[in-house]
Amino acid sequence: MKKLIITLTVVVSVLFASPAFAYTVKTGDTMSKIARENNLTLEDLVRMNPQVKNPDLIYVGQTIHTIEKEAEKARPKVKIVVGYSQSELDLLARLVRAEAETEPYQGKIAVACVVLNRVASKAFPNTIKDVIYQKRQFQPVQNGQINKPADKDSIKAVQEALKEKRHLAGNSLFFYNPAIATSRWLDSRATTLVIGQHVFKK
Repeated sequence: MKKLIITLTVVVSVLFASPAFAYTVKTGDTMSKIARENNLTLEDLVRMNPQVKNPDLIYVGQTIHTIEKEAEKARPKVKIVVGYSQSELDLLARLVRAEAETEPYQGKIAVACVVLNRVASKAFPNTIKDVIYQKRQFQPVQNGQINKPADKDSIKAVQEALKEKRHLAGNSLFFYNPAIATSRWLDSRATTLVIGQHVFKK
């Protein structure tokens, strides 16, 4: 079952997101600090947490939601709220760095979108971690590059892929660099877009 919380109304409150997808306030936390640590603006964090009536007044144990995602526009009157743990987002950012460090910024976002598309697809595992570590899928997992820390651009690209740029890669489920690929099986799949050296496929 996918990590999706779906309601058939236009307005969906993030109040109904699973607590596993949220941050629990600890001593010394402020909304500004939580926003900063999750690469969000304070305004975005406040907007995502309508249950917080006064951003200057939060309490220990309170739930603060840090991730949201809207459903595709092609699905009217449906909004989807999705949450991922910080460790998953860090893993995704590390993959983006390893796969697209020398690619244009839009290409970094598109790589993140491919992973998120796989999470949403019935043909792949339903968590970021399981998608990334699925056997023989991503070269950085095999060569150890996945273990290197993410850079600022990759972290930012992941955040944009989760929000306003979520559909940048369309319905792409694969990407590769045909100039260096040793396997040609992706050549026969339909191309969705090309960014830099990467060709994206569905």
